[in-house]
Amino acid sequence: MPIHYINFNGAIVPEDSKLLAVDNRGFRYGDGLFETMLYQGGEIRFLHFHVERLQRSMQKIQLEQYTMFDEYFIKKITDELIRKNNMVGQRVRVRLGVYRDGAGIYSPLSNKPAYVLEIQKIDIQVRDKKVGLIVDLYTEIKKPFSDLSELKSNNSLVYVLAGNYKKKFDYDDVFILNQDGFLCEALTSNIFVYFDKVLYTPALNQGCIDGVMRRVVMDMAADEDISVVEAQISPEVMKKADELFCTNAVQGIQWVMGYKQKRYFNKLSRILQEKLQNWNYNKEV
Repeated sequence: MPIHYINFNGAIVPEDSKLLAVDNRGFRYGDGLFETMLYQGGEIRFLHFHVERLQRSMQKIQLEQYTMFDEYFIKKITDELIRKNNMVGQRVRVRLGVYRDGAGIYSPLSNKPAYVLEIQKIDIQVRDKKVGLIVDLYTEIKKPFSDLSELKSNNSLVYVLAGNYKKKFDYDDVFILNQDGFLCEALTSNIFVYFDKVLYTPALNQGCIDGVMRRVVMDMAADEDISVVEAQISPEVMKKADELFCTNAVQGIQWVMGYKQKRYFNKLSRILQEKLQNWNYNKEV
């Protein structure tokens, strides 16, 4: 079996290398962030937005040298790793983790960043467009919201436990609630609810991740003259919504077919899926 490589802070090494010291802050405290991106056609899709979010998030958690992680740098190290793993021309999931380097207990001795870049080939799944996701609500642990909630943080216990629930009951996805019991997000995605000709999504102050594809979908909907409202959303709306769909940077837009006995349409999500194929932001960069 061929060796698979990662980039560990600038060194390309086999992914099974023993790399972390016991005092690694990403491991010990979850002191870090990550970006998950889609690489296809020789480019990282919506790289400009990923860089913008990553740099803003690094500033928020007081990491230095955040400007180092610009479009040129991320594209360069991704291209290099894709060549090393013989994945040129393939669809690839890219995960860039950035963590606070050095030792220290809760008070770090340094605020300099280190990083790990991983890539994984995405197998194209042939899925009937008539078959969407079957979802459920995960209610055992709720996600608290704060000024840090929108970050793609290494602190992911809520998602791990929700993932166990999804696996146990064999759902395609689960929706997570915030601490007040309102819709927050799906396991790896943002949530959109189409009801009475208005498209709703949980507001950032409801604890959801500030997703890149969330932003893209909101822009595409506006381009279609569809009203988009960021709001506090009761899970009760799932019983009467016309459509539900999930969005993330790698999977794009995934429509929800069912929740309990409720079944949904996929007219709007299909329109947005098709629009996404040719959507670009040349006009805004």
